[in-house]
Amino acid sequence: MTEETVQDAPADEGPAAPQSPAPRRRAPKQDALLVADVATARAGVEQIAGPAQIGPGHRVAVEEDRLVVHLFECTLPGYRGWNWFASLARAPRSKAVTVCEVGLLPGEDALLAPEWVPWSERVSPEEKAQEEQERAEEDAAAAAEDTAGPAAGEPAPGTQHSTPPAAEDGTAPSRGGERS
Repeated sequence: MTEETVQDAPADEGPAAPQSPAPRRRAPKQDALLVADVATARAGVEQIAGPAQIGPGHRVAVEEDRLVVHLFECTLPGYRGWNWFASLARAPRSKAVTVCEVGLLPGEDALLAPEWVPWSERVSPEEKAQEEQERAEEDAAAAAEDTAGPAAGEPAPGTQHSTPPAAEDGTAPSRGGERS
């Protein structure tokens, strides 16, 4: 008998469970250069919004080392509580600040659309009954038209007239196609 090693162990144990990321050891450092560069952040937001749409309110959120998000109040009508944002970053030992992303985010008191609800759950039983009744009436009307057949004096669908139609002046065309 031989002793099994880890390398010789059967491989049918299935995939390994996903490992959770290692817990963060420390809080991100606040980068003074990125936090102080409000002008670059505002210029980034002004690429997508007019200066009049950016309010005076401003705050900074530190996301990671050398990555911060500047938030500016949005003054657009209908966007109360929303904030323009510009994320700024820089490479290690570099003084060059880069605008990574700009956009519009809802704040805590922003008006948001409600959760989407499927149509079948939004419609009341009365509306469903009314729709079914209308559909039944349309089906009955279509069935009545099918059973009535063509009206008197009209050719059946798919047939041609046996005599050529009269001209507007009342004369009939001759066999050669010319009017007499």
